[in-house]
Amino acid sequence: MPLKKLLVVDDEVGIQNLLRRVLKGEGYDVRTAGSGEEGVSMAQDDAPDLVLCDIKMPGMDGIETLAALKDVSDEIEVIMLTAHSTVESAVAAMKLGAADYLKKPFDVDELKITISKCLGVADLKKENIQLREDAGLRYGLDCIVGAAPKMQEIFELIKTVAPTPSTVLIQGESGTGKELIAGSIHYLSPRRHKRFIKVNCAAISEELLESELFGHEKGAFTGAVRSAEGKFVMADGGSILLDEVSEMSPKLQAKLLRVLQEKEVDRVGGREPIPVDVRVMASTNRDLEEAIKKGEFREDLYYRLNVVSIAFPPLRERKSDIPELVTHFVERFNQEMNKRIEGLAPDVEDALMRYSWPGNVRQLQNCIERAIVLCKGSVIQFQHLPPDVAQGGAAPGAGPSLAEPSSSIEVGVTVAEMERQLIFKTLEHTQYNRTRAAEILGISIRTLRNKLNEYKKTGDLPEMEKVGA
Repeated sequence: MPLKKLLVVDDEVGIQNLLRRVLKGEGYDVRTAGSGEEGVSMAQDDAPDLVLCDIKMPGMDGIETLAALKDVSDEIEVIMLTAHSTVESAVAAMKLGAADYLKKPFDVDELKITISKCLGVADLKKENIQLREDAGLRYGLDCIVGAAPKMQEIFELIKTVAPTPSTVLIQGESGTGKELIAGSIHYLSPRRHKRFIKVNCAAISEELLESELFGHEKGAFTGAVRSAEGKFVMADGGSILLDEVSEMSPKLQAKLLRVLQEKEVDRVGGREPIPVDVRVMASTNRDLEEAIKKGEFREDLYYRLNVVSIAFPPLRERKSDIPELVTHFVERFNQEMNKRIEGLAPDVEDALMRYSWPGNVRQLQNCIERAIVLCKGSVIQFQHLPPDVAQGGAAPGAGPSLAEPSSSIEVGVTVAEMERQLIFKTLEHTQYNRTRAAEILGISIRTLRNKLNEYKKTGDLPEMEKVGA
């Protein structure tokens, strides 16, 4: 590991020699400069990790040197060295970006501790920057595969809306990649250096979701042994994605509406509202206008969320993207599993193009991952495909499958009855695994549970012990 580079800027030769001797003994790479001008010039040639800079120097003083060093690189940490008479100047320097200050004559142990602390903070800053850059690469537009015309329109819309503060509603079936769109908007926006927080509203109970989103005070409810700030406060200055926002209860919908209107949150058990500056994005796989008609979603909240709407198409409507997606996933899993899969057999390619992909891109990703795990050669073969994909992508004339149920549709059957039959058929296909059935149907597990409860009340629920409703 390379030595940390320290630069001492002080017009007193005695201070330079003392600091060089002490800090070299601690394992640092130490250079010295006798003036602010010389220090800035040395930093431009080879930026140090940390600078110890005297406040009072002839020519360019410490405050001017600090500003010039920050112009060289904002990542350079600066500790100001000051006599008692210039402590106020050192405090002012900290407001301008100095990491800390030490009073002359300084204690050597205090010097070592202060330098170690500042370098540790600098390392954390660099790590956070790297993590954000990695996340930006993961959520960049380059990571959303799609050459189909519909996808190109979405890319243009993302680039247009990202720089604005507007609220965005992302609609699409489960597994299409709605989170990728939200991430791309955040990392293309001026907020990209702040946090991008994601909350799955369907995966958390109403009581916990309120605390998760808005925070709570200590003792606000049983088990609240300490205060929690909540996701909105954590995302202050950044963005938040409310995934499956349609699954929020009416009570929480009202609280969310207030956050959007007033730009402040009320903690559970709190007395004072907390101001927040958060860009809100929401996603759903439901038709919210239909949910409004059923009284399941607030109309005023819908209009607050639906400032900019992005409809993400299902994979079956952009099958021309399947080859590119497959290439992307093969390259990814080859790297992760240290494999050398070169491609797909022709009948595998045909099967993938014929299948309707009810689970969308997520299902395709899982399919390719499974195939690569099972493949012992360099080419994925038909037997490596999951049974539902193999059956759904069988040669024409091979008989009906779950993926292509159109042959069972009869004229005169109501939409509600078709929906009921499709739910039961999907449950049967998944051996009554409700989580898997919800994924295939493109609805949340809570929505499926509500549907089954409706059928139970009307007596339209067969095989109760299997369905488990």
